[in-house]
Amino acid sequence: MYEERASRYPGAVLWQRTVRAAGEAAYPVLPDGCMDLLWSEGRLFVAGPDTRAYVPEGERLTHRIVGLRFSPGTAPALLGVPADQLRDRRVDLADLWPTAEVRRIAAHLTVAPEPGAALEELALRRGDDTGPPDGLVREVVARLDAGRSVAGTADELGIGARRLHRRSLAAFGYGPKTLARVLRLQRALVLARDGLPYADTAAVAGYADQAHLARDVRELAQMSLSELLSRRP
Repeated sequence: MYEERASRYPGAVLWQRTVRAAGEAAYPVLPDGCMDLLWSEGRLFVAGPDTRAYVPEGERLTHRIVGLRFSPGTAPALLGVPADQLRDRRVDLADLWPTAEVRRIAAHLTVAPEPGAALEELALRRGDDTGPPDGLVREVVARLDAGRSVAGTADELGIGARRLHRRSLAAFGYGPKTLARVLRLQRALVLARDGLPYADTAAVAGYADQAHLARDVRELAQMSLSELLSRRP
């Protein structure tokens, strides 16, 4: 079972799920440009930005995971580490923050009636200390998600392509071309899940054609679009 709601932390989503029963096909965690702060059975860890589908393995039915998903580019300032250092990784929070501090946080979450609310409070307090993320990040995401080219985005923001690439690595974990692909995939999935034919989905989402859509989904999700849509998140 999976459920989510908007978080009190700006742009974030608070979610929780009870892990599938043994033998049930897991729904893959797809690349979305986001990073998550996760709490599960006493462990605090971070899911870095993915460049391919991540499929959890070896989980139990009674296993509950609570997570705070940060919008693209907003987690590095909070965590104090560039996103590219966490790309395609799941890392214990104690590897990023002082161990004693993480132990105190973990002890608090263990006894908290609502671990999710405690995660929110942690992020809000941390955000007060670290300040807001780079304002350029939001502009990059907005333009790429609207289908702008990388070169066009760099021109519109008045920065060179190399500088945009460096800033994107630190904020998103990968360059702007990869981010554009990930955002386009998410647009396509929304359209396809709403029942739009694949050819129309490809055109509206910004692919050259349906074959281009199929290749991109296969590369990023590690399965076909039909197989992906047949599973329930």
